[in-house]
Amino acid sequence: MGTPTWRGGFGRLWTAALVSRFGDALRTSGLPLLAVRLTDEPLVIASVTACGYLPWLLFGLLGGALADRVDQRRAMWAVDTVRGLLVAAFALAVGLGHASVPLLLALAFSLTTLQTLFDNAATALLPALVPREALGGANARLMTGQQLVGGLLAVPFVPLLLTAGAFVPFAADAGTYLAAAALVASLRIRPPEREPRPAGSTLRAEIGAGLRALWHDRVLRAVCTATLLCNIGMGALIATLVLHVTRWLHAGTAGYAAAMTAYSVGSLAGGFLAQRIARRTGRARALLVAGGVQTASLLLIGSVRQLSALVAGMLLLGAMNMVWNVNQVTLMQQRGPESMVGRIASAFRTASTSGAPLGALLGGVVARAYGLNGPALLAAALFGPAVISLIPARKPDVPVVAPRDRAATGDAPR
Repeated sequence: MGTPTWRGGFGRLWTAALVSRFGDALRTSGLPLLAVRLTDEPLVIASVTACGYLPWLLFGLLGGALADRVDQRRAMWAVDTVRGLLVAAFALAVGLGHASVPLLLALAFSLTTLQTLFDNAATALLPALVPREALGGANARLMTGQQLVGGLLAVPFVPLLLTAGAFVPFAADAGTYLAAAALVASLRIRPPEREPRPAGSTLRAEIGAGLRALWHDRVLRAVCTATLLCNIGMGALIATLVLHVTRWLHAGTAGYAAAMTAYSVGSLAGGFLAQRIARRTGRARALLVAGGVQTASLLLIGSVRQLSALVAGMLLLGAMNMVWNVNQVTLMQQRGPESMVGRIASAFRTASTSGAPLGALLGGVVARAYGLNGPALLAAALFGPAVISLIPARKPDVPVVAPRDRAATGDAPR
């Protein structure tokens, strides 16, 4: 498992990812605060968050297919430029006093729709910047850096920026999008060579080929199933966590802040652990380790009525979630054919996103019927089968899809 070099393309991509993530954190923290100023209706406020999920369900697979068709570098800087202009226009509207709930909903939906192309293109682009053996280290550095700037550095700036005006966080976000676009546009890499598409090939057929590639790969199929179950569980926990902390533990807002901080700190630690665990166990087994520790953490959170238990559990959840994410993405990039990474990644993200809102609804039902610690126990009950579903993938990792598998994917051999 190699180490990516900071010089050249990877360093610029890493910087662009962190700049963009900083702006995203400003916007995502500022949108709910702005929504509360416009309405006190909980369903309306929640719908702003829902608009961040819906495009993945509607367009996630399409975004992956497009990412495999186009020059990923150009797609990324073009999308960031458009997102920067959209957020700048929104900031202007807010500054002029024209903010409204429909405008918030439109912005959230538009940005996430564009993100379906951007994120899949970014996943497919990384193997062109670093050697395959260095992908794990590159993913760990990207995700750890994004967690640092998004989870710990950006959020404290939001109240300060809001004192200067409700539009300021969004204006800053627009600037980060444009800066990230310039960095990505400056990359000098050769687009991957692709075989000409067969005559009559359609996006629908290419999406189907990507889904088949995911299904026919034993390891990726198992990881996708496990990820879906885990996201249902995490959706249930996160949607009700504030009630768990303030009403079941009676720890107040300070306790909630401590829990979220512990999760962020754990995520940073997980970024350093991800490669070390993978070196010892292999990537598929690293997911087994991460899932097992997360299951135990959720049982601790749901059964011990102490703030210290919650903080310890959230710290472990954050660390193992990062270990999971780094190794999951790396497996997709290493095992999938280069021409299909975008489509495989989009299938993963679509499954993950569908699990989160379902889990949120289940969490609310369980909390009402069985108690406010019920969602944490529900999450543990879902993580258990998720870990079991990974057992078929525990054999030593196979770095890439074998040539004989390409017929099943629908791609022409190269």
